[in-house]
Amino acid sequence: MIKLRQIKRDFPLGSQVVKVLKGIDLDVRRNEYVALMGPSGSGKSTLMNLLGCLDTPSSGEYWLNGKDVSKMTDNELAEVRNSEIGFVFQTFNLLPRSTALENVALPLVYAGASTTDRQARAEEVLNSVGLSDRMDHRPNQLSGGQRQRVAVARALVNHPSIILADEPTGNLDSKTSVEIMKLFSDIHARGNTVILVTHEEDIAQHAHRIIRLRDGMIESDEKNEHGS
Repeated sequence: MIKLRQIKRDFPLGSQVVKVLKGIDLDVRRNEYVALMGPSGSGKSTLMNLLGCLDTPSSGEYWLNGKDVSKMTDNELAEVRNSEIGFVFQTFNLLPRSTALENVALPLVYAGASTTDRQARAEEVLNSVGLSDRMDHRPNQLSGGQRQRVAVARALVNHPSIILADEPTGNLDSKTSVEIMKLFSDIHARGNTVILVTHEEDIAQHAHRIIRLRDGMIESDEKNEHGS
């Protein structure tokens, strides 16, 4: 599903060039549950941006479902993001004046779905994350855990190939974090590929494979027998 070959990402900084990713080779198969870990400055956020088609590599190849996305234009990347990838962020990124239902339906607006289809699909995924009684609530009327569930539902609404979660429990207390990680395990069990970016060891342990980055390189890539 995902194939990275010699991916490098450089950023100019004044007269210098900062080499953030230094030749990443990585394969992720369909329905894997992967955690990306690494200290600050290891390149994990840059790698996640590349995997999510929010950025393009300086060199190397990125193949997603048989397409070379490393050579795509911005418009083509936007299309891939909307159809193939569901994002879950630490800060939820919900529209404050919109209801949970409207927030979840938003990607379907960009996809050109009819009003009826948007409503039905948004209700279906909100039900699947346990929020059938909160559809008409705005974000400020929801707890942190409920807001993250809305964000997860929004990520699922377009039937993406991949769920990319960036520190999804970073703003949550430990009890709520456990509930959200259970939700990711359920999503994985239903057939989704899940890639989780985290610096928390206990969160990474939910994944079935843990990839550790250091100084822009993959330091280790191991199966995790304890994954949930």
